[in-house]
Amino acid sequence: MIPFELQVCPPSHPYVPCAPFCFDISCSAAYTPHPHLSGRDILVDMFVLLIILGLGVVTLLVILFAPHIRRYAAGAVCRSTARLDGKTVLITGANSGIGKETALDLAMRGARVIMACRDVEKGEEAAASIRVAYPEAKVEVRELDLADTCSIRAFAQKLLREVNHLHILINNAGVMMCPYTKTMDGFEMHIGVNHLGHFLLTYLLIGLLRRSAPARIVVVSSLAHNFGWIRFHDLHSQGSYNSGLAYCQSKLANVLFARELAHRLKGTGVTVNSVHPGTVNSDLTRHSTLMMILFTVFSMFLKTPQEGAQTSIYCAVAEELHSVSGKHFSDCTPAFVAPQGRSKETASKLWDVSCELLGIDWD
Repeated sequence: MIPFELQVCPPSHPYVPCAPFCFDISCSAAYTPHPHLSGRDILVDMFVLLIILGLGVVTLLVILFAPHIRRYAAGAVCRSTARLDGKTVLITGANSGIGKETALDLAMRGARVIMACRDVEKGEEAAASIRVAYPEAKVEVRELDLADTCSIRAFAQKLLREVNHLHILINNAGVMMCPYTKTMDGFEMHIGVNHLGHFLLTYLLIGLLRRSAPARIVVVSSLAHNFGWIRFHDLHSQGSYNSGLAYCQSKLANVLFARELAHRLKGTGVTVNSVHPGTVNSDLTRHSTLMMILFTVFSMFLKTPQEGAQTSIYCAVAEELHSVSGKHFSDCTPAFVAPQGRSKETASKLWDVSCELLGIDWD
């Protein structure tokens, strides 16, 4: 037996001095623990209760501050009222998301908008919805598959025969976190579509853009470029593949391409800038179930396609940017570029490698 002293005060006499007494803790009659509830169970229950209470508080705060959260998440709006009457605009991937919203905005400014889409049927549906929203819209759909250099060349050849001027080129189309696949030419899909496809398209149309000067090129990149590195030793991820890293590499390539092209076009009247549209709730995440779930749950904190299109629109029309080139924008303001995105050596090397892969000579 292990005796110990316990101070006990009669509950009905709180002012009576407590008297010590001893009892044997081995005596079951003195103390009988709950047969189904241990200390660990109590801690688990308390932890669950705290989680529930915490979620309740967070939910309440989200509801209370929802208008402020939405305003913050929406980001900046392009305030320019510039008209584009008589101007011709080409937007890749304009059948959905920010591409479609960009097409609508520029069409409402009076531009002739060419919507370059891989899926022509979806492109026509998007064009029809734009005409419903703005009956005077001059929009047309043309087939372009950036995963096939033959399609890119055929598209450019037809465009050059039928279009006399091109004032704005928006390289908007892209893929994100798709499983490992290759383009028709054997390029890894992210670097092939997001970078090489647009690189070739711009090369084929650069003469038309220069003849149409002043002209602008807008390259849609991403904040993800901060986490990317150009893996020259394994550009197509044949040694190892991670969809997220492949996407980041392609977005870094977009930034490097825009800066190098701006340098090479200096003095021609053609400006080139890259943009980060923000985290946009669109179908770009369709290849990642986890991303789709997260984007659905946290949709309040994401931009809508219309909100995500604002920086592309800003770079395409803002009067104050008529001579600004080689910059990166986010929320309609100049944005930070990662050190690897500012490397002139990397940009020059990527340019040369891209030309070699595409079989072109672009000096």
